[in-house]
Amino acid sequence: MTIKVAVIGATGRMGKLALDIIKGSSDLALHAALDSKSELSQALGADVIFEATNLEVSKSVVDFAIQNNMKVLVATSGWTESALAEVSTKLSGSGAVVVVPNFSVGSTLATKFAAEAAKYFDSIEIIETHHAGKLDSPSGTAIRTAEMISSSREEAGRTQSLIPGVGQSARGEVVSGVPIHSLRINGVSAKQEVNLGGADELLTISHTAGSVNAYAHGIHESIRFTAKATGVTLGLNKVLGI
Repeated sequence: MTIKVAVIGATGRMGKLALDIIKGSSDLALHAALDSKSELSQALGADVIFEATNLEVSKSVVDFAIQNNMKVLVATSGWTESALAEVSTKLSGSGAVVVVPNFSVGSTLATKFAAEAAKYFDSIEIIETHHAGKLDSPSGTAIRTAEMISSSREEAGRTQSLIPGVGQSARGEVVSGVPIHSLRINGVSAKQEVNLGGADELLTISHTAGSVNAYAHGIHESIRFTAKATGVTLGLNKVLGI
């Protein structure tokens, strides 16, 4: 079966990549390519909406998909578990909201490794670096990593605070108890380091994406997953079953 995809944010970096993936795939077809001047109604009739915009627009696209019982794949940064819990209460029927903060398989594995390692450390900080054109911070990947680290530590019964002196702005934004430091600078596409400190040792779990092409496989698999999904799904790990 061919999956008809409406791309919202088609002129952006991720939107253009999605268009290339659809064009080169035998099981995907472009239903509509929408930019900031387009009406959301142009997406009606698509099997999957792929949206890569900004958080404010993303929320309106998700509301539109829910109202029309459609399936939407969210590539926009900034969604949190609490926000998605609220979305879940609005969904009904065969509608689906799949949120993937990062489509890179390597990044997904690095986050999984960091969450597992977090069970054994009480000093953990994240440094995430993106290209200068990325306006939001922290990144959706860093937020998801912090949430998974926090959840993993709770499951392991580790309740010690990760950061003393919360409120010091230079220590980064604290998400789910984990400090995140965001860099926006030329010369890099995307990089994240999770630093875990112990007694006379430092474990660093690092991942670097050289370009948006690192996300191509994840996007394709996520579109296929979304076409069959119902309810709310968070993370490429859930899409790929890793």
